Amino acid sequence: MSFRVIGAGERPDFRTISDFRKGNLEELKGLFVQVLRLCQKAGLVKLGKVALDGTKMKANASKHKAMSYERMTKEEAKLKAEVEALLREAQETDDSEDVKYGRDKRGDELPEELAYRESRLKKIQEAREELEREAKELAEEKKKDIEERERQGSKRGRKPLEPESVPDPKSQRNFTDSESRIMPASGEKRSFVQGYNCQAAVDEEAQVIVAADVTQETNDRQQAVPMLEQVKENTGRKPEQALMDAGYYSSNNINEGNRLAGELFIPPDRQKHNETVPTAPRGRIPESLSEADRMRRKLRTERGKNIYASRKEIVEPVFGQIKHVRGFRQFLLRGLNKVEGEWSLICTTHNLLKLWRAVGMTVGGASGTRCLALKG
Repeated sequence: MSFRVIGAGERPDFRTISDFRKGNLEELKGLFVQVLRLCQKAGLVKLGKVALDGTKMKANASKHKAMSYERMTKEEAKLKAEVEALLREAQETDDSEDVKYGRDKRGDELPEELAYRESRLKKIQEAREELEREAKELAEEKKKDIEERERQGSKRGRKPLEPESVPDPKSQRNFTDSESRIMPASGEKRSFVQGYNCQAAVDEEAQVIVAADVTQETNDRQQAVPMLEQVKENTGRKPEQALMDAGYYSSNNINEGNRLAGELFIPPDRQKHNETVPTAPRGRIPESLSEADRMRRKLRTERGKNIYASRKEIVEPVFGQIKHVRGFRQFLLRGLNKVEGEWSLICTTHNLLKLWRAVGMTVGGASGTRCLALKG
């Protein structure tokens, strides 16, 4: 193994590797771009078609360790009552023992059941306060958005209701990894995971990942523009065509996406399994159609159907290679920032494998040390 040559025959402990990874997450994020640039030099990235998609990845936390805001409120009141009862009982015991043994004698440490309830109460209070803070911030953002639209003279529809600053009773927080979220499992109907939404933008040429990110959002709508911006930043160019499923569609994504890609293919409607898309009538697309109808019309042309059909072939095999072939189905680290670093490392090694398979290997020297060499 080549790493044993570099390590002078020493076998590094698994904790050493783990600690190195955890201590260098930011540097490893930068490594993703360096490896991507190598893939570009090797001709593995053409930026003709780039497909975006997201997959739900399990967090290092159980969904059974999550609690809703409604239950937190009830559990907090219950635990407070239990703690107060235990403290009264402890005080009564102290008083009786003072009478029996004297005031200068010390009793046992804090009862285990009281310590457990106090620590659990503290966790619940912290989680509840975090949910309330997020709800207040979200309400402020929505209020500013409403005021901005009113200033711009938007009068369409009924006046929006004043946003609530109280958390939804069903909103949840996990006590193991508070930054993870309950999300619908990818490819499994009516199934949910405690996890994160992992994003990847994949180039058609060799299925190299050209942009990667992690979000707490359960849907993909907010990720289209940031991911396309990252593609341009990472590669120095914008893709000729960007392909995304209906989960990415919004007017803002179309407007901003046209600035970041040569042409967009994002259906406004979800297509059912085995549903046949009707072919659009021939001729130029009428300018009078709405933005969504223009996109529908484009995707129903022979050209549009052929281009969009390649989306699944570009991006979905990448998630299959990561999850099923390499066996990465759950994060080891906790917290959004650390998880971002771990996902970046997974995507970096995916690209390294593509590079290794594409450029070929030469064997040199008696030791059989392997080295990479670009073909041609």
